[in-house]
Amino acid sequence: MELVLIVIVLGILVASLAGIVVRRRPGRRPELEPPVDRTRPPAGRPQQPPRPAAPGDPATGTGTVEARPELTPEQVAEVEEALRIEEAEAVEEAEAVEAPPPSAPAPPEAPARPRFRDRLGKARSLLAGYAGSVLSRSSIDDETWDDLEEALIRADVGVTTSAALLDDLRARVKAEGITTPEALLDVLKESLKKRLSEGDRGLAFEPGEPNVWLFVGVNGVGKTTTIGKVGQTQAAGGRTVVMAAADTFRAAAAEQLGLWADRVGADLVRGAEGGDPGSVVFDAVQRAAARHADLVLADTAGRLHTKVNLMEELRKVRRIAERPPGRLTEVLLVLDATTGQNGLVQAKEFTAAVGCTGVVLTKLDGTAKGGIALAVQSDMGLPIKLVGLGEGPGDLVEFDPDEFVDALFG
Repeated sequence: MELVLIVIVLGILVASLAGIVVRRRPGRRPELEPPVDRTRPPAGRPQQPPRPAAPGDPATGTGTVEARPELTPEQVAEVEEALRIEEAEAVEEAEAVEAPPPSAPAPPEAPARPRFRDRLGKARSLLAGYAGSVLSRSSIDDETWDDLEEALIRADVGVTTSAALLDDLRARVKAEGITTPEALLDVLKESLKKRLSEGDRGLAFEPGEPNVWLFVGVNGVGKTTTIGKVGQTQAAGGRTVVMAAADTFRAAAAEQLGLWADRVGADLVRGAEGGDPGSVVFDAVQRAAARHADLVLADTAGRLHTKVNLMEELRKVRRIAERPPGRLTEVLLVLDATTGQNGLVQAKEFTAAVGCTGVVLTKLDGTAKGGIALAVQSDMGLPIKLVGLGEGPGDLVEFDPDEFVDALFG
């Protein structure tokens, strides 16, 4: 029995020693790693403040975590398009509140009217020297009358008109006892204004039927441009306009008038190059009647006043313009102010052929010969109705005798 106990104890001791030896062998030791401290940031990265836990956040272990579905590229594009449309609608609503409601296009506005004094510098500079010479004298003598006569002739008033004007002036000086040069010039200006105011200077218009305004004159005086500017003024005044390109012998005239028609919103009637100008005027009047237009502005070819056959053709155009349903109310002679006394000869020939009712004096700002206005008015009895004071659309204005004379004498 004792022997058995000794064997058991020895066996237990041997087993214990064997386990100790196995645990201490180098190749068999397990390598233990220290636990990872998740509260410290990785090396080389700045520490970020802790993110507050949201409900359902798996890091907190609280709440319910819902899976977020992944969007396909098509769904992302749909969302972006919806956001873009919503943003555009918001912008449109804001603009609709700020911007005024759209209105119908208004007729072209009449440009600002230029002043005679600002545009007649050349004519004023001519007369200013003579006026200064007269005012420098202490009394009215023969030299005073010589200065006045030379000034009028150089301004292209003409010898006959100048002589008649000075004769009337001498009679007034004697009758009224005028003795000073200042008073003499005042009487001269008053006489000029009175002569230039004779006749009806308004453009005739009779409501009810299409009125026809016929424009005549030689080449180069500015007929086509004048028609365009008149059309702009009439359209700005509320009248509907039809333009007739009856200058069929110059292709550029129809093209130029077409540009003006587009600018003022007028209808344009034109014919074939080299065609009958009378038929163009006839068609323009018919169109104006069909569309209830107020006014027909008819261009004509430049006619040399010395050519009998050409002037006869112009008479034919006038007869056509007078036919119903049209009503011819103006025959306007367009004169270039720089031509001087030649313009007076033209006025006589055209008036004899077609019965001119008034004169449009162009390029008055570019000449010192402004006295041609007085010559035409006095010799022909034709009133100056419009004058050109520049090249702009608003530089064709109604003639104002008072403003004109005051601008000439400063």
